[in-house]
Amino acid sequence: MRNSPNRIVGVVFGAVYLLVGLLGFAYTGGVGFIATEGGLLLGIFAVNPLHNIAHLLIGAALLIGGLVSVKAAKTVNVVVGAAYLLLGIVGFFLVNTAANILALNTADHFLHLASAIVLLATGLAADKVVSTRTAVA
Repeated sequence: MRNSPNRIVGVVFGAVYLLVGLLGFAYTGGVGFIATEGGLLLGIFAVNPLHNIAHLLIGAALLIGGLVSVKAAKTVNVVVGAAYLLLGIVGFFLVNTAANILALNTADHFLHLASAIVLLATGLAADKVVSTRTAVA
């Protein structure tokens, strides 16, 4: 596992997102499940119970992918990275609307975009399989 950037990123990001998901519940007491405004995790990131569950599911997927194999880690990193890229962009348009069921705020958008960049860059660029076969002319 130490030789695979995808597995390392998957395990580290997975553990962090699991921790964030669990910690989020300490800040969402009295917040509606899909409230458009939530508690502030670390004083800056808005979360509601649905957002916390999303973090737990994403963290579990990243962690499991990182522990299973390089191929699984690459796949999960790219899929989660693409989802976070989409969420990071679309999230800017959801603020102050009824569609903001994850209680997203601007800090969340930038964190999701940063996560997307790391996950996509790692998933798409690292652990390239190099073929040892030579072409026959």
